[in-house]
Amino acid sequence: MSELDAGFDLATAGHDAWLQPLKEWPQAIKRWLQSETSVARIVVACVRGSAPREAGTCMLVSGSRILGTIGGGHLEWVAIDTARQMLGRPEEAPVRVQRLVLGADLAQCCGGVVDLWIERYTRSDVEFLDRVVDAKRSGGEQLVSKLTGQGIERQLMPKGSTDDIRFAWPASTDATLTESLDEPLPSVWLYGAGHVGQALSRVLATLPLRTAWIDSRGDLLPDDPNGSLDIRTAARPELTLPDAPPQTHFIVMTHDHTLDYTLCRLVLERGDFASLGVIGSKSKAARFRSRLARDGLTPERIAQLRCPIGIDGLKSKLPAVIAVAVAAQLMQAIEARAATVPTSSAGADCDATGAACRTCGLLHRAS
Repeated sequence: MSELDAGFDLATAGHDAWLQPLKEWPQAIKRWLQSETSVARIVVACVRGSAPREAGTCMLVSGSRILGTIGGGHLEWVAIDTARQMLGRPEEAPVRVQRLVLGADLAQCCGGVVDLWIERYTRSDVEFLDRVVDAKRSGGEQLVSKLTGQGIERQLMPKGSTDDIRFAWPASTDATLTESLDEPLPSVWLYGAGHVGQALSRVLATLPLRTAWIDSRGDLLPDDPNGSLDIRTAARPELTLPDAPPQTHFIVMTHDHTLDYTLCRLVLERGDFASLGVIGSKSKAARFRSRLARDGLTPERIAQLRCPIGIDGLKSKLPAVIAVAVAAQLMQAIEARAATVPTSSAGADCDATGAACRTCGLLHRAS
């Protein structure tokens, strides 16, 4: 699907904004409603079998713009068309639930079944969106949206399930979508706004991460109107380390090798990090490891420093190539950690097909 097919407005949304995950979708809807009368949010509510994206993925659609993606292809094209039909018919229900069998309905080879929750927001919803923003910041709450014969009922409630998203659509009752508002995205702290830092920040902004980007040179740190990066100017970047949450992935690539070393030593001494990588050659890595040993760090702790960084097999030193290599290695580390975390057994005994899944109302993730 091309930008023109989607009615994409590059001047308004930014060249790659439509690819970025909607980490802060309530704020994005509020911004759009300053110039739009209504905005549609498309949510992948439930997935059975193989599908382009997982449950919980969402995107925004207006009459002329899109932001985010639910996977592209025919599924997304149909969803955008449905959303724009809803925007053009304000007298109709504010939610439409659409079940699509990817093979039979859309001729997509994925072969799974996807339930879409397509919801219209208007300027009358801004006050409620403010409450959702506050709830996301505080954590521990979930948004429960129920489609009834009278319209849409939205409630903020204490989080009562370990599932990120649950969808119930029994034949005899109204559809209900329950979403966690404190999505546990991995934390990444990128130090350095040089050539590679600039290239890497663009990649990280499009990934499902909470990324902080820090440098002492404020003139190199751009504005981020989409809120995809937490951009910080710090005269002494090492003093920001205590602000990073536990299990953060640290990437160090500043303009100063002395600062690189200080950041690496402090992260290793702190100990509660998920991964630590510093840009550099094998000789830089040897010097850092030797100095860390002289400074009293144990061999086990020093072994946690990754240098050089990036997946093997890419020899180019172009900033964009290095950025891709580093981002790929980071995502491998994140996926490896996620594989060791036990998942909820909710719905394990349910037949994940047809009406049985509607009755269960629990999420069945893509295979």
